[in-house]
Amino acid sequence: MQIKIITAKTAGMCYGVKRAVDRARELADSAVIYGELIHNNDVLRELEALGAVKIEKIADCPPDKTLLIRSHGISPAEYVEIAALGLTFEDMTCPHVSKIHKIVAEKSKEGFGVIIAGDKNHPEVRGIIGHVAESSACHIVNSVEDLEILTKADTDFRHNALILVAQTTFDLAKWREYKEILKKHCTNLQIFDTICSTTIQRQEEAELLSRECDLMVVLGSPESSNSRKLANICKRHAETLFIENSSQLDIERIKDLPAGSAVGIIAGASTPAEKIEEVHSIMSEELKYVGRDMESAGDTNGEIDFMAEVDKTFKRVYIGNRVKASVVSVNRSEVVVDIGTKHSGYIPADELSNDSSKLPSEVVSPGDEIDCVVISINDAEGVVYLSKKKVDSALGLQRIAEAEANNSTLIGRVEAVVKGGVIVVCEGAKVFVPASQSGVPKTGKLEDLAKKEVKFKIIEVNESRGRMVGSIRAAVKEENDAKRDAFWGEIAEGKRYKGEVKSIESYGVFVDLGGVDGMVHLSELTWNRVRHPKEIVSVGDKLDVYVKSFDPEKRRVSLGAKDPDANPWSNFAKDYSIGDVVNVEIVSLTPFGAFAQIMPGVDGLIHISQVARERVANVASVLSVGEKVDAKITDIDEEKGRISLSIKELLEPLPDESSDDNLGSPREQLEVAYSDDDVKPDEATGELTAPDTDTPATI
Repeated sequence: MQIKIITAKTAGMCYGVKRAVDRARELADSAVIYGELIHNNDVLRELEALGAVKIEKIADCPPDKTLLIRSHGISPAEYVEIAALGLTFEDMTCPHVSKIHKIVAEKSKEGFGVIIAGDKNHPEVRGIIGHVAESSACHIVNSVEDLEILTKADTDFRHNALILVAQTTFDLAKWREYKEILKKHCTNLQIFDTICSTTIQRQEEAELLSRECDLMVVLGSPESSNSRKLANICKRHAETLFIENSSQLDIERIKDLPAGSAVGIIAGASTPAEKIEEVHSIMSEELKYVGRDMESAGDTNGEIDFMAEVDKTFKRVYIGNRVKASVVSVNRSEVVVDIGTKHSGYIPADELSNDSSKLPSEVVSPGDEIDCVVISINDAEGVVYLSKKKVDSALGLQRIAEAEANNSTLIGRVEAVVKGGVIVVCEGAKVFVPASQSGVPKTGKLEDLAKKEVKFKIIEVNESRGRMVGSIRAAVKEENDAKRDAFWGEIAEGKRYKGEVKSIESYGVFVDLGGVDGMVHLSELTWNRVRHPKEIVSVGDKLDVYVKSFDPEKRRVSLGAKDPDANPWSNFAKDYSIGDVVNVEIVSLTPFGAFAQIMPGVDGLIHISQVARERVANVASVLSVGEKVDAKITDIDEEKGRISLSIKELLEPLPDESSDDNLGSPREQLEVAYSDDDVKPDEATGELTAPDTDTPATI
């Protein structure tokens, strides 16, 4: 009988269900399951046989057992109960469900009403309801009638701030219809497409496959929401058998199909792969031997070795078939593998890994057992070509989808720079990072990221198209935010840091302290006189600084870089006193006098009246910058850090020199010089500057 059997590509367990089941199998003898871990009776019976006990109340969990939270998720109140009882637990909630929990929790706290498209009695929906804030309204809709009642019951409802989410296994066609209806009625509605991408893909394939086939076999438990929806979709276009396992398969109905018919097989997200293979094998074998003479098949007793035939069926190789391969040998261009059939298996080097920089010997070794997928077959030569990287990409897609749902940070390697962004390889899968999300400024080059290891976030996953979009910028921002929070939590005056100079201004430098920038004013940068910070530091320099003051509200930090132990005033006070004669160097000229360096970091003022015995109209006519002269220390103001110097007192008086008593004491002369209305402090540096001159007038 020539009947074609087509198995859907997306049939079987999704990664979230498989993750929960695999973990439950590992912990079966030491765990209890809260409710039904998944909706598949065969799997639940298997777990029970392994020792996993199902409980309906959290309080029934023995204290020495691990509580497994079902994949459908639970409410916050139930998490509180688990904590209060001090139970050890493992959360098997599907990442896609966790994402819905986060959305409704955040939005309902902001005042949004919540509309959930789904079955109010389904455990997933009950868990979602539990995450809605008590102050917000929550509505469950599962039919067009529910929507009509909701939109007509309250006229104010249409103008409220609302969000719409869907049960992850909701019917895609109904979801699209609900969205259009609510868009027409609600003026302030936000829609979140929360149907699991795997569910969407399965429903779309069920729609297409059922149109091509004369009969559809849908595998799944009656309790499985997504399995029931697949069956309903298939029934629209073809006769459909909705069964839980091979024992319920109506093989006689399939035998009655006319020659040339097509039978499709699809399965819900909770159906194990072996159950699908079992149904496919039975159908294949039954159809294969219908109408054939049993004795001619090789068994003189008229019986067939069914298990041997099933084994042969499992060993069949076809394009897209996923197989276990044992590595036989490795060379630079390919890997030779044994897949357990008569074929010779080869994996070309470019099908081993998405990381093109790795040699085959760096990826696999002889004796390794690896998963591959068949990409081409040459039966005439008995050769099959396989791909390891396609399997890795599929697994990577699952892990990356989990990372997106959990907002995890991933690490990958920039494999290539392409138009509009870069390609990052992570978990064997390729992730596209747009230029706008690369963290590279517009003036920078994306090529600088090539072959580098980077941290990134997943911002979009389309499993049906195998498309993943990441953001390096988001990961950097999260990391910097964490550093900033930690910094502001432990900052204190006097605390020392080693920072990096980020930028330089005329009035000071900005230093990166690890996610937070602080400013070192020019006056706090060094004890020595400098006119610009660039004279002593450059961008990228490491600088030892300490906190002088900070403002958490304005997020400002004032830093100091001067070593208190190196304060030149300490040495000056020990070595000099009023009346000492010192040899000084003129460092700047002002209309009211000249500043002279006594020692590095300590300057004194020679007032214009103390430059010479005769009256001086212009200091520059007597002194010049760089000139060295002897001067007498006439006054020291330690509190203000000011020193008065006099050249005049070291000179012989002129015969007709009149008294200078009207000029006041050296201290008064100094105060006059610093309080002159024509001498204004520079806003950035704090230096006093006389009109029409750039010459600073402070020590």
